[in-house]
Amino acid sequence: MFKEFGVTKEGIQTHLYTLSNSKGMRVDVSDYGATVVSILTEDKNGELVDVSLGYDNVTDYENNTCYFGAIIGRNANRIAFGQCMIDGVTYQMNQNHHENNLHSGDRGFDVVVWDAQFDENEPGKIKFHYISKDMEQNLPGNFDVTVTYKLLEDNTLSIVYDAETDKTTLANMTTHIYYNLNGHDNGNIGGHELMIPASLYTPMVDEKAIPTGVNKDVTDTPFDFRSYKRIQMDVDDSTNKQIKFANGYDHNFMIDVPAGKLRTVAKAIGDLSGIVLEIESDCEAIQFYSGNGIGEHIAKGGAEYGSRQGFALEPQYVPNGINVRDWSSPLLRPGEKYHSETKLHFSVQQ
Repeated sequence: MFKEFGVTKEGIQTHLYTLSNSKGMRVDVSDYGATVVSILTEDKNGELVDVSLGYDNVTDYENNTCYFGAIIGRNANRIAFGQCMIDGVTYQMNQNHHENNLHSGDRGFDVVVWDAQFDENEPGKIKFHYISKDMEQNLPGNFDVTVTYKLLEDNTLSIVYDAETDKTTLANMTTHIYYNLNGHDNGNIGGHELMIPASLYTPMVDEKAIPTGVNKDVTDTPFDFRSYKRIQMDVDDSTNKQIKFANGYDHNFMIDVPAGKLRTVAKAIGDLSGIVLEIESDCEAIQFYSGNGIGEHIAKGGAEYGSRQGFALEPQYVPNGINVRDWSSPLLRPGEKYHSETKLHFSVQQ
């Protein structure tokens, strides 16, 4: 099932597609940004709850910059000074966050209209396709990418990324869903319990959020989520300069189990709803953002959002990895295939 979702400033008609399964779960996605607009799943009382922050139409997405639910690419997160070297050539990307590049700048995948392949005989699946032309985002190569969403019968939303290029380029995609497992319109997420199986996190130099280049042990710090902990416990720890830099959490965590295969990279529990989110990914790291800068928005159904209304968990390469010698470099070369998968499994706490 799909419907019109509004016309962009460039005059392009967008659409909203509904994925569903036999359990009653529903996911709404738009061809604008290949964006997850809503995720409706049952809470502990058997009531459907929308746990994803978003808007009712494309105009609101165009007029706001929080990346609610969008696919991020070619490169997720930050690049210092917007500069990277590929095959000996320095490329200058858009500097849209302080002097740095964030989420690929003002022509990221979050603001383009994707080609949708949707068959109403397969109500749980949709493919989005986009070709990022050579030097779009000031990066080399015609980057041909497909993102496939599939809603499974066990209430898992699978997100698969596939891409190819004809020149060496950056390839580091993620989803920027903001979760509030108590309901997108149900206030601050501080009471949520969170677990991230990571013994190392990535400190940043200052409030501009570029990593120092060295990972640090989480032991005896606010960044130890190896056991479930309420987000609110340390999110305002004024004694920790890393927390002060970000006004909360906006940090990368290195998953203990090596990358390359699906494994659990985060779990969260809504304290009021009992809804449990388990994220599996094959990526090496995950960015946890506690929604510190969301600000005030009028969103879906007239809901009023504020800071920390939702949190994001973004599987990806390490931020600025292209510029750090000892970290994995998110490069895709001609003849190679970029393939990554993230699974979001929803259940209820027993």
